[in-house]
Amino acid sequence: MVVKNQIKFIKNLQQKKYRNLHGLFVVEGYKTVNELLDSDFKAEIIYTTDLDLFKNEVASIELISEADLKRMSGLKAPNKVLGVFYMPKSKPIDYNNWVVALDDIRDPGNLGTIIRLCDWFGIPNLVCSLHTVDCYNPKVLQATMGSITRVNISYVDILPFMKTVKAPIYGAFMEGSVVYGEKFSEKGILVMGNEANGVSKEMEALVEKKISIPQFGAQTAESLNVATATAILLNEIKRS
Repeated sequence: MVVKNQIKFIKNLQQKKYRNLHGLFVVEGYKTVNELLDSDFKAEIIYTTDLDLFKNEVASIELISEADLKRMSGLKAPNKVLGVFYMPKSKPIDYNNWVVALDDIRDPGNLGTIIRLCDWFGIPNLVCSLHTVDCYNPKVLQATMGSITRVNISYVDILPFMKTVKAPIYGAFMEGSVVYGEKFSEKGILVMGNEANGVSKEMEALVEKKISIPQFGAQTAESLNVATATAILLNEIKRS
């Protein structure tokens, strides 16, 4: 039986300060939990309302009632499984491939989608500014659909970091060169900016090449969603 202290502890992990304090995060849903179990991520404990979901042996698994799962869940409709995992340490960044750098992305859904895009397009490293939303935010984890296990995510003081990179730095701007005419190298950094303000002025000074996505429709849309723009740009980079 799950005790009140366990439920309170897991509910606390919905908040970044408690995740950082304990080095743990919560994942919900069978598919995503199973993806993490099949990866290098280490599980602290798995709670489930159906032990038959896990045919293979899982180190720490506890059968709980649907009522208890609902009490500890951050979802309106919990999906049978909740896992508590240890945060892995970031690995060294590989500059022999493309790297995506995020300049203060705040929306969890956008970050989760960008992590999935990095996985889809074979971008092994994602660099986030310190003000970018936490990748272990439950909404981010839901949006990644397990891709977080295959992308190395680093949080850095982004401006000093960018000054040390030894690769071409591209940035997404409304007034940049049209991306369809670009010839991209086999490695580089793609900088994507904040949803409301775009790439910061300080970061803009470090960008070597501004690129843009042309607008074909009526000039009514102010800009593209940052995750959508990332998808288009990564497609062109990889296609090139």
